[in-house]
Amino acid sequence: MVETIGLTLRDVLVFIAFFAVVVGVSMYKSRREETGEDFFLASRGLVWPLIGLSLIAANISTEHFVGMAGQGAGIAGMAVAGYEWLAAITLVFVALFFLPKFLKAGLYTIPEYLEYRYNTTARTIMAVYTMIIYVAVTIAAVIYSGGVTLQTIFGDIYDYRHLLYGIIVISFIAALYTIWGGLKAVAWADLFQGSALIIGGLITLIIGFKAIGFSNFFQANADKLHVILPRNHPVLPWTVLVIGLWIPNFYYWGLNQYITQRTLAAKTLKQGQLGIIFAAFLKLIIPFVIILPGIMAYHLYGNRMTGEAGTDAAYPMLIRNLVGPGARAFIFAAISGAVISSLASMLNSASTIFTIDLFKRHIKKDISQKGMVWSGRLSTLVFVVIGALIATQLGDPRFKGIFNYIQEFQGYISPGILAAFVFGLFIKRTPPLAGVVALLSSVPIYGFLQFQFGEIAFLNRMAITFGVIIGLMTILTLIKPLKTPRQLPVRPGFDMKPARTVVALGIVVILVTIGLYVLMEVIAR
Repeated sequence: MVETIGLTLRDVLVFIAFFAVVVGVSMYKSRREETGEDFFLASRGLVWPLIGLSLIAANISTEHFVGMAGQGAGIAGMAVAGYEWLAAITLVFVALFFLPKFLKAGLYTIPEYLEYRYNTTARTIMAVYTMIIYVAVTIAAVIYSGGVTLQTIFGDIYDYRHLLYGIIVISFIAALYTIWGGLKAVAWADLFQGSALIIGGLITLIIGFKAIGFSNFFQANADKLHVILPRNHPVLPWTVLVIGLWIPNFYYWGLNQYITQRTLAAKTLKQGQLGIIFAAFLKLIIPFVIILPGIMAYHLYGNRMTGEAGTDAAYPMLIRNLVGPGARAFIFAAISGAVISSLASMLNSASTIFTIDLFKRHIKKDISQKGMVWSGRLSTLVFVVIGALIATQLGDPRFKGIFNYIQEFQGYISPGILAAFVFGLFIKRTPPLAGVVALLSSVPIYGFLQFQFGEIAFLNRMAITFGVIIGLMTILTLIKPLKTPRQLPVRPGFDMKPARTVVALGIVVILVTIGLYVLMEVIAR
């Protein structure tokens, strides 16, 4: 068993200084949030550096440092990089095709679009789905994985109480500034935490190479460096790269409220698009600072990855054993900041959907601006408590690791949501019934495939579900098409002029992504 690391005075000072700056700046910048637009959309004033780093900070959490690094150390190896590299390509399409439509309509939330395109029922169904998934799956999973990280680095990995301490600390810090300042507080905190997690990841990567040796690492781990795996691989066969992985990617990056909320808050279309492309470039380097260190941890400590955490403990174990005082505290702060940032974003977006799509729409239609802010604050508090309670149960081996837990449960709703949006965006005469059927049928179709054909990779099950739903929507559209296409509202004075720079940068992202796939396969062979 690895002994608990004692914190030095330097560790404590670095950690406290980091979070003092993060929390202090974010709360100061968001000190005057008085309306719903201020609290939920940062007064629609975010610029591209804030948007790009906030997207990365909201996305990269201990789901990655624990789950993705654990998958890299385990059965999937470097192939799990497909989540990041194909996400970069997805972001290009979101910037060019999704964001202009959403900003032009002046949306607060993604479910709001479904009411304009289909009907109130479709909006409500998506809002309820989103609330359940956020609170029971993503918020709980991020809290749990953050607790595992704190437990593994600074506690006893066999002592359940240390996991509980980590869960409490992470939940409290994230809730503190999110309840105070809403999205603006989250975005400013992300500016520091997004930068720190990439710098911390690079430091970890360098230290790992120093411990193993650059050439020795690649020679000894060539079997884990493949980014394209056989068709019969149980987790990431190459077929998911062609079909399955695009569904969660487009759902997550284009239609997931806690990700898209900062793009809906963009000052202009160009600022929003540049922010998304900036995030796409950052996504290209994430596998090198998260997955490679996970493989390094397995190389060094594979026989010690036992117990409930298993390979989920790979990344924090590397930090625990290799990184010295000072640098260890900074990396610890960066990882803690990553989970806190993601959790804060999820809490803010869950409270936004609850307030805008459910409370204001169905319960108190005449709610004041101040009332909307307080609804957001109180619901944030309730959600973090529920998420923390669920998080205490996620170490159960039946969930097969936290990364699998998140992806498997999202499979129930993401195919239907994506199908409803794709049809709504590009097939103008799709009737409201088709949108409702898409959302309602997703859960039973995916559930049937999971229980009857569980041997099929879950990403391929998502692809099959998506295909079936598209077929249903096609039939309904042919039988009863809309006579007159629905018109989305138009935000007054919004500049929709396309930016050539965005298109050019998007093409560069796609070409670099293809180059990385080729490069890694050459190295692995």
